[in-house]
Amino acid sequence: MNDRYTSPRNGSLRARSATTVIDSGAQRVLRNTYLLLSLTLAFSALAAGASAALHLPHPGMLLTMVGYFGLLYLVNKNRDSGLGIAFVFALTGFMGYTLGPVIGFYLHMPNGAQIVMTALGGTAAIFLGLSGYALVTKRDLTSIGGFLTVGVLVAFLAGLAAIFFHIPALSLAVSALFVLLMSGMILFETSNIVRGGETNYVMATLSLFVSIFNLFTSLLQLLGFASSND
Repeated sequence: MNDRYTSPRNGSLRARSATTVIDSGAQRVLRNTYLLLSLTLAFSALAAGASAALHLPHPGMLLTMVGYFGLLYLVNKNRDSGLGIAFVFALTGFMGYTLGPVIGFYLHMPNGAQIVMTALGGTAAIFLGLSGYALVTKRDLTSIGGFLTVGVLVAFLAGLAAIFFHIPALSLAVSALFVLLMSGMILFETSNIVRGGETNYVMATLSLFVSIFNLFTSLLQLLGFASSND
């Protein structure tokens, strides 16, 4: 009962040259990214809430992947125009819709509300903590890009194997790995913006959104498993 999405860069992460001062261009990208990120998170949360409240069915893995990669293609194609923002909202809203049935599943578990709120709080704390660190550190965190690319690909394939072969232990291991990888992605993307490597706030927003989404669903699965074994 978990949706994960691959990086909006389709695995292409590039390390950038190091700087220690945030210039005006990077500040503008960072400001626009956080503004758009907050709006898309709110929109996705509304979509997830409506999906859960109305008991809408999950679209299934195939339709989920088609919808995600199709909308991702449209975002990439229109990244420098206003349509790019519209497609970002379409994509994040769709991701929220797919999350609704997952949240509904956990809410029906004993202490389900506590599980969901703990996962939400943990996600927020991790994002704020890592983002704050990436903003103030002088280390070039974009150097972890290659490791993250390989890690996400391996974890994604392992997650598919866990689903097809019904291996719960592997699924839990993948969730734990995704928590680490998505934390790294948050560090990477924030550092990439600060150092001028990412100049498109639409793509920066989508990258951070996907990281937060996967982080939340992974924590949800781990907490749900821990609660069911108490």
